[in-house]
Formats: sequence, C-alpha cells, structure tokens
Amino acid sequence: MDLASVAVSMVSMGGLGALFAAGLAIANKKFHVEEDPRIALVMDNLPGANCGGCGLPGCGSFADSLVHGKIDLNGCPVCNDDARKAIADVMGLEAGKGEKIIARVMCQGGDYESAHKGEYLGIENCTAANITGGGDKLCLHGCLGYGECVASCPFDAMEMSENGLPIIDEEKCTGCGNCVEACPRNIIELHPEADTIFVACRNTDTPKDSRKVCIKACVGCSLCVRGVEEGMMTMENNLARIDYQLFGQGKELPTAKCSTNALIVLEKVPAEESLSA
Repeated sequence: MDLASVAVSMVSMGGLGALFAAGLAIANKKFHVEEDPRIALVMDNLPGANCGGCGLPGCGSFADSLVHGKIDLNGCPVCNDDARKAIADVMGLEAGKGEKIIARVMCQGGDYESAHKGEYLGIENCTAANITGGGDKLCLHGCLGYGECVASCPFDAMEMSENGLPIIDEEKCTGCGNCVEACPRNIIELHPEADTIFVACRNTDTPKDSRKVCIKACVGCSLCVRGVEEGMMTMENNLARIDYQLFGQGKELPTAKCSTNALIVLEKVPAEESLSA
C-alpha cells in the first residue's frame, strides 16, 4: 500500500471519528436529563444495603422512585426513625414513626424436636434439600436446618443454633424480608414487634401424623381456639391460626392449653437464645 492510500485511510477514519463524536455530543445535549439533586440527598440517608426489602432493585431505585412520587416514604423497611426523619426533611414531608418489623421463625422443630428419617447426603442447601426429598427430617413442613435464610441476611441478623434452627437478632433485624423469600418452606414471617404470641408450627398434616414427626408440632386439637374469644383464633387445615387484628394485647393467652407447646409467647430475648429455649 502506497503512502497516498495510507493518508486517505487515516483522513477517512479521522473524519468518521469526528462525525461520530459530534453525533454523540448532539445526542447527549438533546437527550440529557438533569438528575434531581434530592435523589443524592435521599441516598445519603438510606442504609445502602440494596436488600430489596422495598420491592425495588436497590437503594438507588428507591431514592429515584421516592423523589418522583412512585413510592411512599415508609416503603423502605430498613430505615430507622432518624433516617426517615432526615429523608422527610429533604422531601418536605411529615415523617411518621414507623413500627419496627421483625422476622419470626414459625417452627420449633430443631434436631432434637424432630424425628429423622436418615442421613441426608445431598447438597446442604434448603432449596436443594426441599426439592430432593426434604432433607433428613420427617416433617415436610418445618425448618430444613441448612441456613439458607441466614446466608440471605445482609444485616448479619441471623445465625443457626446448635439445635439446627435459625435465631434472629431482634436488634439487628430490619424486616427486609430476604429471609422470608429465601425459605422454601415459608416458615419465616414478618411481624410488627408488638406481635408476641405465635403458633410456631406450619404442619398441616393430620394430628396423628403431626405427633409422629415433631414433639413441638401443632396437632390441631383446637383447645387454644376454644380458649379465646370467637374469631381471635381459627383452625385451618389442622393448624391453629391467630387473627392479629382481633387478638389485641392484654388478652388472656391460651398457651397453657397447648399440649405440645406449639403456641408460644415471645419476650425480648438476646440473640444467642433459641426460639425454642
């Protein structure tokens, strides 16, 4: 190739580069959207965990949606009252005091309480164990014990007890809901801190079968339901359920009527203590 051809090629490539650069500059000017400065200010007061508890991909999406009126200020379950107040000041809103939401484990079937069917040799992961036969416990409704919920917590608010049940640190728990999504057995629920009485079992088998698989199982006897005012508790699929809208605080608790201690009352406990302690 002669020098003339090389020169023409270089000029052509340079010209195309300049043309594309000019086009990008024009497009940037034409389509540029100024970011609302409040987004950055809201971001500064968010926890930055990107946990998805608000239902959005991360804190950036939440800040953008909040500024543009697509989500409520209380949509972030992780924000404490101070952070909520700071964000409200940025947005010119009133900051209501939020009620703390805590994850609760609705199972007491640890290694001691549950009957076992044999050694599980598969992948030590709750989802995998649930798909491939249900792990090593006979109960097909309770905690599998492989800690997938613990691994999902971005706030280090959970750990596995020596008895094979997840323990929740109430001080660290933000109610983000990651553990709820992670559990394939749906035994973790989010509750206001004020809710303290629970049917800590999800076994809907017949009373006879429930007794065989766990000493802490709800056996569907309905004594607790009959021990409270009508509507406060009901029986559904052999399992007692609590209506928290009706079961107000200060009511007489029917825990003494539960023969298996499946009905429990939680008090403020240190993180190292088990739910079933």
